[in-house]
Formats: sequence, structure tokens, C-alpha cells
Amino acid sequence: MKLGSLKHAHHRDGELIVVSTDHRMAVKASSIAPSLRTAIENWATTRPHLEKLSDDLNAGTAAGAFAVDESQLHSALPRTFQWADGSAFLHHVKLVRMARKASLPETLYTVPLMYQGGGDDFLAPREDIPQLDFSHGTDFEGEVAVIVDDVPMGISAEKALEKVILFMIVNDVSLRGLIPEELAQGFGFFQSKPSSAFAPFAVTADELKGAWREGRIHLPLHVKYNEQFFGNADAGHMHFHFGQLIAHAARTRNLKAGTVIGSGTVSNEDPTRGSSCLAEKRMIETINNGQPSTPFMKAGDTVRIEMFDADGRNIFGTIHQKVVSVQPAG
Repeated sequence: MKLGSLKHAHHRDGELIVVSTDHRMAVKASSIAPSLRTAIENWATTRPHLEKLSDDLNAGTAAGAFAVDESQLHSALPRTFQWADGSAFLHHVKLVRMARKASLPETLYTVPLMYQGGGDDFLAPREDIPQLDFSHGTDFEGEVAVIVDDVPMGISAEKALEKVILFMIVNDVSLRGLIPEELAQGFGFFQSKPSSAFAPFAVTADELKGAWREGRIHLPLHVKYNEQFFGNADAGHMHFHFGQLIAHAARTRNLKAGTVIGSGTVSNEDPTRGSSCLAEKRMIETINNGQPSTPFMKAGDTVRIEMFDADGRNIFGTIHQKVVSVQPAG
């Protein structure tokens, strides 16, 4: 099942739609739940009705079906109460720590890294990335993510996997120039992590066709930068699986339905797979050549992030964003 959120002039959460497996057609599902956020918060009740509507849509019998226009869609979940992003690909952690001349944590292999992002203002998947100051070092980060049902505090990693209800892909925008000084203050990311964007469709495990196993999505994440190949790293190479990330987030608190848990930047040690962010490519250039040659994003640069199943079908729709220069408000 594929779900999305139509933009709506009067509702910040958008309007819930069910999308066909080939994501060509959709049907409004507001009679079941007004928004995806509401549907998730009442998942046990809404899921069977949404699945029935999905079956009807894919069979061509759903009333009111219309052609999908991804430009009219929000991120699948336009906002949520919690967006917590891990860093489960240790190759990425090692390279980025080297880039800022930071030591690796002693618990690198045993305790996930995680920060709490802003869930109140996700960018739409085809919305421009606004930048006030290009000295901030604008970067994209291609990731995979899950949406969970209610998760009790202290849950085990194995039980946590049972709480995963939907999957998404992400562009976790980062401002690399702000990160070192912010972390040096000893209190974590904030200004260096502006609004992220999620692909237009959130999907259930059946849409992944067996690629969801061992708590990981075993498919490559395709990233193009200015419409040129940038990376196709395999998302199945997570050191920590999603159950471990969820359990880490829930160690001392309950997680409410709709919480989004990110994987961190998808990264592989195989250099032929490229990268999923500029910072990683710059670090590889530094290792090989003594200094980076790839600049961070400037106005007009674009990033495209997608994931395809074994049959070549675009699972989540497309994140396609352009960086634009904006002026400070007031």
C-alpha cells in the first residue's frame, strides 16, 4: 500500500490519498482519515479500510480515482511530532568525523548516534531548498526512514521492529559550515539541520517486495546531483538496523505514533557506488588528493533521490529539489 498527502490550502497536514502501486493513479481517503498523521495515530482502525481502498484502486474499481501529479504532493507526512535521525552507516560516520578532524566515539560499533530534528516544517519533495547564507555549506543527505506506531519506553530491538508501519526516503538537508562550531558548544545539532524533505509516498512493507528484511531495506538509493550520477549505495548496509535505532530512541521515553526514525546518510565502502552526500565525496577527495574539489551546493544546483524495486518501479516517488537564495525575513 502507498499513501501520500495532497497539498491543501487550509490544512497543514494535507489531505490523505491512497496511491496505486505504479503511482500513476490515486484516490482521496479523507472519508477514512483526514490526513496521514491522523491515519497513523489510529492505525489499527484505519489500516484495513485503507488496504481495501488500495485493493480497489489497483483493481481499477475505486470511485473518484485521478492521475497522480507529484508536484501537488507534500512530503508523505508533511509534519510530525518527532523526527529522530540516526547514523547507522558507519563508513559515513568515519569519513565525516575525519572531515571535521573529530575522533571516533568509543561506542561507535555498539551505540547508535542520533539527533532530534525539526518535525514541524518538512519541505515538499519538489520544493526548493532555501538558503540565506552560502557560507553555511549547503549539503543534501540521501537516507531511508521508517514511521512507527506507538512505541513503549524500554522496548527491545527485536520488538521494536514490530512497531514499524511505513517506510520513506529522505533528503536530510545539512549546513556543513555550521556543524563544527555548533557541536563544539557541546549541545548538538540545531541551526545546522534545517527542514528535511521526504518523498511523496510512504509505503507498507509489501511494496518493498522482500527487500525489507533483518530490519533493513536491501535496495540501492539512487542519488543524482545536477542530473548526473552521484551515488547508488545499498541501504541494506546499515550497521545498526531499524529495530536498534527505534529501541535507542525509546530507551528513556515513549515514542508516539507518527514518529519518524531516519537511517542517516546511506553509505557503502565500495567506491564505485558513489556517495549520498557532498560531505562524504569531499572527504574522499581529501584522502585521495589532499583537499576537496567538490564545492557545496550553490543557487540553481539540484538533487534527485529515488529508490527502485527489482522490477525497476519507483517505490517512493521522487525527491527533486533545487537550491535557491532567499532573503532574511524582516
